[in-house]
Amino acid sequence: MKTIKYCCRNEKFGSKQIYKSLKNEYPDLKQKKKDCLGNCKHCKKECIAMLGKKELICASSPDLLYAQLKQIIAESRAETVMA
Repeated sequence: MKTIKYCCRNEKFGSKQIYKSLKNEYPDLKQKKKDCLGNCKHCKKECIAMLGKKELICASSPDLLYAQLKQIIAESRAETVMA
């Protein structure tokens, strides 16, 4: 699983709570908070997170972003088990 990065300037959209929830559920998951991810166009409008260095995940609400990230984590872990 790639590192999930969050923009600190996006916390007003709920990314801080997503970070905390995923940290509690998946303590071994790599997550980082960055001052800026360089995606201000999306960051100003919606909740965002970045997978690895380039894959941006966007959602209109924190709940939707959380669900997307959980699905990605589950798929990643299933692939690891099969490999």
